[in-house]
Amino acid sequence: MDIQPEKRNLIIMWFANFFVGASMTMVIPFLSLYIDSLGQYSDEEVQRWAGFVFGISFLVAFFVSPIWGKIGDRFGRKKVLIGTGFGIAISVFLMGYVNSVEALFVLRLFMGLATGFIPASMALIAAQSSKRTAGETLGTLQTGTVSGGLLGPLFGGLIADGVGMELTFILTSAILCVAALLVVFGVKEVLYEEKGEKKKHYRSKEVVQHIVKSPMLIMVMIVALIIQMALFSVQPLLALFVDDLTNSPENMAFLAGVAFSITGLGNLLSTRRWGQLGDKIGHEKVMLILLILSGILFIPQGFVDSLWQLISLRFLFGLAVGGLIPCTTAFIRLSCPVSMQGEVLGYNQSFRFLGNVLGPVTGGMVAASFGISYVFIGSGVLLLLTAVALKLVLNAGRESRQEENSA
Repeated sequence: MDIQPEKRNLIIMWFANFFVGASMTMVIPFLSLYIDSLGQYSDEEVQRWAGFVFGISFLVAFFVSPIWGKIGDRFGRKKVLIGTGFGIAISVFLMGYVNSVEALFVLRLFMGLATGFIPASMALIAAQSSKRTAGETLGTLQTGTVSGGLLGPLFGGLIADGVGMELTFILTSAILCVAALLVVFGVKEVLYEEKGEKKKHYRSKEVVQHIVKSPMLIMVMIVALIIQMALFSVQPLLALFVDDLTNSPENMAFLAGVAFSITGLGNLLSTRRWGQLGDKIGHEKVMLILLILSGILFIPQGFVDSLWQLISLRFLFGLAVGGLIPCTTAFIRLSCPVSMQGEVLGYNQSFRFLGNVLGPVTGGMVAASFGISYVFIGSGVLLLLTAVALKLVLNAGRESRQEENSA
């Protein structure tokens, strides 16, 4: 029985996004060890280079994501997927053969240039989806991206322990090539035409103007930024926090990976359902509910006194935060013409990548000044403050519509 192109595209892009998302983060458990093996460095130098090497991919991706989105809108998202997919695979493969930390840094930089894969995949699936079901469809796709990013550290640590750090890069590259080949031979670009939606090529200036004129669209991108900041603010510190809770150094890396990645399991279980709810009652309403729940569930993580308490809270947090990304993406599908969606999603992805950079930096600064517990408290408060800001924007939009209707 033939599978519809739309359904086949979704299945293929789920697996492809999972592998790409995982490849961005799976080096985390052994990055410091790998850098240390490349030369004679002090502990401070290793930590500094680890921050640079990890962060450069996301920093570069922050700038190039809208460009890839625009290219996809103009020339086709499949072409962008193929080019960036093989680009990421090549950069990861070469990481296994570097002999200096500078070379590793350059390859991670190149990897950032190629990270247009994820926004292009979202644009491809969004363009083939009806606005009525965009939340459910994009929620399904997003489980691949988010879960890959969260489970990547766990897989990376296990593979590196089993076959070595260099071979981990090569195996990851091979998987990424398979994902890119699936796109080449399996994906057929489909465009869902909404009634009354005209095809038009938009200039970047027009796209930016469309975003600036919509306070809610700007707020959605800020929500995407804050989510990633909260997720990654504690990531570099979890190993130390888990060590304080367990005093079990022989299993510390694995236990830290479990504590971080259990959030991904919560994502897998809840994301699609939150997307469905957003389709029914409005994605902005679901975002508000989930920001409040995420903040409430994040703060207590700083007060736990056992590992099982931390893991339980992070799983519940994963259930809540899992719906935020697909709801932001679905809102963009609803509020932007299909001909500019790739570029707008690129800007949204840029905000997420910026959160990936700012999260570890701010988390490290707070932990150094006040302690790791305050990172959880600060991130939780930030999520709640974002909920307040979202509520104010929603109220302002409602009042504006009422004035227009009464005029």
